[in-house]
Amino acid sequence: MQQLKYLAGYSQQITARVAELVAENRLGSVLVQKYPKTHEIRTDKALYDFTVTIKNEYMRSTRPLSKVAYDGKIHVINNALGTHTFVSRVQGGKLKAKHEIRIASVFRDAPLEFLKMIVVHELAHLKEKEHNKAFYQLCEYMEPAYGQLEFDTRLFLTHLEMAGSPYPS
Repeated sequence: MQQLKYLAGYSQQITARVAELVAENRLGSVLVQKYPKTHEIRTDKALYDFTVTIKNEYMRSTRPLSKVAYDGKIHVINNALGTHTFVSRVQGGKLKAKHEIRIASVFRDAPLEFLKMIVVHELAHLKEKEHNKAFYQLCEYMEPAYGQLEFDTRLFLTHLEMAGSPYPS
């Protein structure tokens, strides 16, 4: 069976089923059936607006975001789909904090649900730095289907790696 690195923590039963879909060249079709459309959030400004809308709905009390952008340098192979950074700088005797979120550019051509899952994940890091129970509870508060979307995003990345394109032609 082919190694399914994005599904490393899942049961043998699940990985066997995914491997079967890959072998039959049907994983892309299954994803298209469940998520037929990609989103229209193509620019960094549109991504910033999308992210701030979610942040303002669920996390108003957190500090503002300085920047949200697609980043072509993030490699999903290195287990990073997005990054969040928190930088403190001294400016004029005051400590200024900046929060930045960067999303892997592969999500420009992904379904909106996958982009939202990544954004929710990175926003949750504003309050919870570690991937602990509180972190995942916050993710599910902002996106109730977070767990399923995380799994489906892993399927999407598996398909992308094996087929070379987000969706079948």
